[in-house]
Amino acid sequence: MDKIIPAHVGIIMDGNGRWAARRGLVRTQGHLEGLKASKRIVKAASDLGIKYLTLYAFSTENWKRTSEEVSFIMGLVKKYLKSEFEFSKKNKIRTRYAGDMAGLPPGIQKELKTSMAETAGFTGMQVILAINYGGRDEIVRAVNKFILASSADKQVLNEKDICAHLDNPDIPDPDLIIRTAGEYRTSNFLLWQGAYSEIYISDKMWPEWEKEDFEAAITAFQKRDRRYGGIKT
Repeated sequence: MDKIIPAHVGIIMDGNGRWAARRGLVRTQGHLEGLKASKRIVKAASDLGIKYLTLYAFSTENWKRTSEEVSFIMGLVKKYLKSEFEFSKKNKIRTRYAGDMAGLPPGIQKELKTSMAETAGFTGMQVILAINYGGRDEIVRAVNKFILASSADKQVLNEKDICAHLDNPDIPDPDLIIRTAGEYRTSNFLLWQGAYSEIYISDKMWPEWEKEDFEAAITAFQKRDRRYGGIKT
């Protein structure tokens, strides 16, 4: 690919449960296969030179699911964080986090902090795991951070104030947001940062995704005419 590569790609990894249901399997099997797909796409993104990859792993709304499914997903996250260090080390991939960490089980918090600390010095692609994440929640937390940090004479917020207090203010806005499983909605993902992101919808379920699917999304992005509300002369 000799055309521009997006610096930041976000993925709404949808369709694990439906993938399993169509095969007569339990939903948890779909999540297991979805984890395998995540590993494939992280490698594909790293190989292409993507600098930042945000994976929407668990939303603030996903707590509404059954306790059994939630527990299984959390177990997969913990297993992934524990088992992927050698892969991260080999590919110099840095782990980062987006979301309300205080709302996660203590064991998950510990593994996230360990993974982030162990990979902090890696200089390759940065993978941002959005777990217990919601775009609205992030904006509310950013405003509250501003209120706590601001001086008494600073009463009016501007865009820079909110940007500075988001979960990862140093990471550029996503150039491309991918959604799998044929759904046409953002589902509370990167609402602030995704204001001018290009959207790519795939009908394939997340567990079915391969390197070629990710490359097809990047190729489609490269054909977009990005004007950011302006007009090119």
